[in-house]
Amino acid sequence: MIEPLLPTAACASPAGGRPEKHHRRDIVDAIRYVTDNGVKWRALPVDFPPCKTVYGFFARWRENGTVEIMRDALREQVRQQAGRRPRPTAAAIDAQSVRAAETVGDSTRGYDAGKKVNGRKRHIAVDTMGLLLVVMVTAANLQDRPAGRPLLSLLHRAHHRVRHIWADGGYTGTLLTWAKTTLGITVEIVKKLAEQTGFVPLHRRWVVERTFAWISQARRNTRDYERLPEHSEAFINWAMITMMSRRLTRPQTRAPTP
Repeated sequence: MIEPLLPTAACASPAGGRPEKHHRRDIVDAIRYVTDNGVKWRALPVDFPPCKTVYGFFARWRENGTVEIMRDALREQVRQQAGRRPRPTAAAIDAQSVRAAETVGDSTRGYDAGKKVNGRKRHIAVDTMGLLLVVMVTAANLQDRPAGRPLLSLLHRAHHRVRHIWADGGYTGTLLTWAKTTLGITVEIVKKLAEQTGFVPLHRRWVVERTFAWISQARRNTRDYERLPEHSEAFINWAMITMMSRRLTRPQTRAPTP
């Protein structure tokens, strides 16, 4: 399912090149192993290709957009399997602050005073099923409102059919007017209930919160260990790729015959 979405090997291109020594399946499995178990690259078991080779493919596929291609193609298949249209017209956005490891430099980290977290912040947009559309990683001190513009711009470029977005109170203010006039997107703020105490699933907002839980099931994403924010985004995408590919290959239960 994933193999057709990967770029053509150099040896198979018209220009020619040296054949790849390791099978693509082993490379993909190694990247998914790092994502799911959270190990260091050098701690890859010997059953996998060398860590430098695996990291090289990880970085190359991140740079040439292969990871986003896989994510988007699998998401469309999951939506079709659920009886939805391949491309969404509505989305939900939110942000999550996570602690950063010592490998994260001062230039790409910050302190979120509201959450009391020193690290980075993940800004994501998901469809109504909670499947990832776009992700943007910044320093944790960047507030949701100023981060909303680049996030919505990124979403609009990648998914121009999206016209309605649900968000929490952190995105109120001029962002709503800017999104409507500049991008033609309506941002609806879903507020907490008046007498809410404890955990209450809020309309539409619970979907994006569930996505954060899915992402955090991969141990590499429980904290931010990456020197580059782009690599943090790539591991979040790989976590969703793993989840969606498993969902697509899961045996479908059939209704009992009357």
